[in-house]
Amino acid sequence: MDAITVIRAKRDGHALTPGQIDWVIDAYTRGRVADEQMSALAMAILLNGMDRAEIARWTAAMIASGERMDFSALPRPTVDKHSTGGVGDKITLPLAPLVAACGAAVPQLSGRGLGHTGGTLDKLESVPGWRAGLSGPEMMEVLGSAGAVICAAGEGLAPADRKLYALRDVTGTVESIPLIASSIMSKKIAEGTGALVLDVKVGSGAFMKTLADARELAATMVELGTDHGVRTVALLTDMSVPLGLTAGNALEVRESVEVLAGGGPADVVELTLALAREMLDAAGLPDADPERALRGGGAMDVWRRMIAAQGGDPDAPLPVARERHTLPAPASGVLTRLDAYAVGVAAWRLGAGRARKEDPVQAGAGVELHARPGERVTAGQPLLTLHTDTPERFPAALAALADDAVVIVPDGPGEPGPGAAPALAPLVLDRVA
Repeated sequence: MDAITVIRAKRDGHALTPGQIDWVIDAYTRGRVADEQMSALAMAILLNGMDRAEIARWTAAMIASGERMDFSALPRPTVDKHSTGGVGDKITLPLAPLVAACGAAVPQLSGRGLGHTGGTLDKLESVPGWRAGLSGPEMMEVLGSAGAVICAAGEGLAPADRKLYALRDVTGTVESIPLIASSIMSKKIAEGTGALVLDVKVGSGAFMKTLADARELAATMVELGTDHGVRTVALLTDMSVPLGLTAGNALEVRESVEVLAGGGPADVVELTLALAREMLDAAGLPDADPERALRGGGAMDVWRRMIAAQGGDPDAPLPVARERHTLPAPASGVLTRLDAYAVGVAAWRLGAGRARKEDPVQAGAGVELHARPGERVTAGQPLLTLHTDTPERFPAALAALADDAVVIVPDGPGEPGPGAAPALAPLVLDRVA
């Protein structure tokens, strides 16, 4: 076989054969297919798509490129969760210990942020001493002692995807639904978890901007999980507004701890509980009560054990940015728009995210929200607070929040008039199983 024949087949709209898929993934992983050739194939896939059989075989080939993990020795059922990425999406932090407190084992392999979406590992690395990189035996030890672990995937897990993901990021092919689905599911299936719950984000702050695209992605991933024997379900959730009241690293850890302590923003609590119920049901524990575990302190106990087992100090103060800038409300009225993408870009420009995977991040950088859409604000009151160690970043962050990123509908003196508040989308938009 040769790369040019495979590229031409997909360029001309044909389905790739199982043999072609197996060969090109293996050859690319081994360096026998050049980056420019795989780039051409990825663009052909973006433009012409793949059918279900192609996507399943592509995913299987990426799984076969590396090792598979095995949690069958654990005395608990295993379940994992994956989010497609959003702004202020800190849900994994309270969710993993909460599900573990209810009787499941949660081997959560997470990633780092790129661009306007935050990364779970970047957030947790703001906890003094915490380590993302664990060996297989260390991961099993943390799972055994705490019930949950959040860590980076090992180098041997789906190495073909690691190479292809980096290539897609610089060739304009990230948005391909077959490539997104196979990238996510190859790692999750190779991880060896018994069940998987997907949080597919929809809206301005998500990669999927429309409900139709999000449904297609969710259905594709659920089919892949089913085809590989992993019980899989997906929730489609709104990402037009940031989750919670923070977007950043240490800022989001602090908010997550508030949720584990029984407080925190209502939307973060709502989504954490919704995903916990799905995970517990998928793991065969439908009678577990995550709300009780959150309220009673069981989830906080698991969090503290998990952080300590990975070298972190759960009692240590979290980093705080050296500089702050407050953006006041420009008028009185009802806040009708606070765009998630704009907030995510602002946090990124403040140092909370990275443009390239090699870039460092600031632990204390980010954006703090003082109001959410639907709430009435008064001219001059704090609307957003920007946090960074490098104040020269403020102008670029403020530029991201200009134009129509923040919209306030004036209502004049007194209370807002009828219909002034927007009709907000529900947090959970749909379920795919």
